Amino acid sequence: MTQGAKDETASAAAANGAVDGATASGATDVELKWFREVYRGDTVPQFTLRSFVMGSVLGALMALSNLYVGLKTGWGLGVAITACILSFTVYSLLSRVAPKLFGQNMSVLENNAMASTASSAGSSTGGTMVSAICALLLVQGHHLPFWTLTAWTFLLAVLGTVMAIPMKRQMINIEQLKFPSGTAAAETLRSLYGTGGEASAKARALFAAMSLGALVTWLRDAHTTARTGILSVLTRLSKIPSTIEIPGLTFAGRPAMQYTIGFEGSLILVAAGAMMGLRTTTTMLVAALVNYGFLAPRIYALGGITRLGYRGIVTWSLWPGAAIMVSSGLLSFAMQWRTVLRAFRGLSKVFSPPKPASNTVGEGPFREGSVTDPDDDPLERIEVPPTWFVGGMAFSTVGLVIVGYFAFGISPWLSMLAVALSFVLAIVACRATGETDTTPVGALGKITQLTYGALAPSNLTTNLMTASITAGAAGSAADLLTDLKSGYLLGANPRKQFLAQLSGTVVGTLVVVPAFYKLVPDPSVLGSDRFPAPAAQVWRGVAEVLARGVHSLHPTARWAMLVGALVGVVLPLLENAFPKHRKYLPSAMGLGLALVIPAFNSISMFLGAVMAALWMKRNSENAERYTIPIASGIIAGESLLGVAVALLSAYGALQ
Repeated sequence: MTQGAKDETASAAAANGAVDGATASGATDVELKWFREVYRGDTVPQFTLRSFVMGSVLGALMALSNLYVGLKTGWGLGVAITACILSFTVYSLLSRVAPKLFGQNMSVLENNAMASTASSAGSSTGGTMVSAICALLLVQGHHLPFWTLTAWTFLLAVLGTVMAIPMKRQMINIEQLKFPSGTAAAETLRSLYGTGGEASAKARALFAAMSLGALVTWLRDAHTTARTGILSVLTRLSKIPSTIEIPGLTFAGRPAMQYTIGFEGSLILVAAGAMMGLRTTTTMLVAALVNYGFLAPRIYALGGITRLGYRGIVTWSLWPGAAIMVSSGLLSFAMQWRTVLRAFRGLSKVFSPPKPASNTVGEGPFREGSVTDPDDDPLERIEVPPTWFVGGMAFSTVGLVIVGYFAFGISPWLSMLAVALSFVLAIVACRATGETDTTPVGALGKITQLTYGALAPSNLTTNLMTASITAGAAGSAADLLTDLKSGYLLGANPRKQFLAQLSGTVVGTLVVVPAFYKLVPDPSVLGSDRFPAPAAQVWRGVAEVLARGVHSLHPTARWAMLVGALVGVVLPLLENAFPKHRKYLPSAMGLGLALVIPAFNSISMFLGAVMAALWMKRNSENAERYTIPIASGIIAGESLLGVAVALLSAYGALQ
């Protein structure tokens, strides 16, 4: 059984109470087992000055590259794995060159904390910039004041970071959701720091896969920067297209690629699919083919879709897709109400006197510094305190209400409602990321846009900026949980990792906001060949449709939303009623996600899962040992060179 299969089994068991076993302290058996056997955050350096500095430098560079790539494609590059490998390589070199100045190489947990800082800086601050903020620029025709945009960006990043606090124990500790990128980051670090024959073999496999991923990226993207010389000639002669058509395949008399049915010139999602498993990826493949190959031609003929291609089709399919993800995510979370209550039980202690500390021991069931009273929860000492959740929510909510009122004219109660709705939708975003490694920020932002299309009709600014609260918070929360998953697998202290993540929001804000003004000096740049800004175009389009009223949506879209919501309710109920047959039921999150991403994304994930399954069938021992290192290496290789190409392009754009 692969590690992914083990995680899925553990997740299913947790979802059905098999690993519940809550002690009197509130901690479950699986949490106590992790604390005893995996946790080492008290003995290994973690969030240190050098990890913060290195994470800030790498995060700043990746924030710039992700902003550039987001404006180009609407997607962001993976940050955590890239940061881990870069940090290990750079700091290893520095520690050899100047050991007195830099000391020994960073510990594995320091590198993990560094990745949290870099990931926060690179991912959590730029998502709303390339979507809602760009859409507002298109609508208003002028930039926001610098300090307004700075405050808004920072407050959204903080909001999402603290929102993840009560979700961590439920989704990572209890349910053991996969968070494939987090798992890949942990495996990458294990390979880099590992010793012995098996560790060396895994490291070689990882770096070989990195080379393959880097080669694919070079042949696909480097022609944009290698303009002269032999490299330019070789790259142009062997260029891999970003998408590959299937010759002769048509739907409704049109080439299949007009419905996004084909292959993409990337291995990242193939690698992600290898770690996701067949259940989710098969669901995504079938849903994508039904949506893009069967429904889209018919809805296009009925007028519900006005143009083909991904951007045209998704303006219709995002409504049923978002409805499935929201209804299934909320119901699944509600059915785990016991563990949800345990996640929030500490809130009642916020205004209570602290409990006297128990004695500590150096050996035994708990490690040094932990409580010995079995009625105490040993994880309370290392998990993020509920006071931080309350304080962070209060700070960010009040800040957003103030900025929203004075800068955008949003009524305070509408801003507060947006924060409350964001918490609900962040649950969905985090679960989707945990299961599929993709955060449906755009789709969930549309839920807020739909809500405020009814509450504040014809107000485009309110519609976009309240939706940006949802998108920013959901993205940051999912990003933090992905990092916390890697820390969990490595035995890190989640409280210190949270501090690393929070510090990254400051760094990212200071880099992203000035860069945005330089890359996008005026609205005319958006929608051009240089910066198509597809996410912003969709956001503006939805806002303009809803400004005319929800009734302006095509009838097929309204019916599709209703059907999607019902499907999202039925599937979790079936899983709960027939737990032994869960693996044969479609994945609700996979089904919804397939409707809001191009079909070639789902095809890539399915191919990766099939290859992993076939390898497991032919040679289970090698598949068990190397599937995750190879998948991690491919993701890291494409990300590393993708960052390099994006930085070269961004540097040219900034001149």
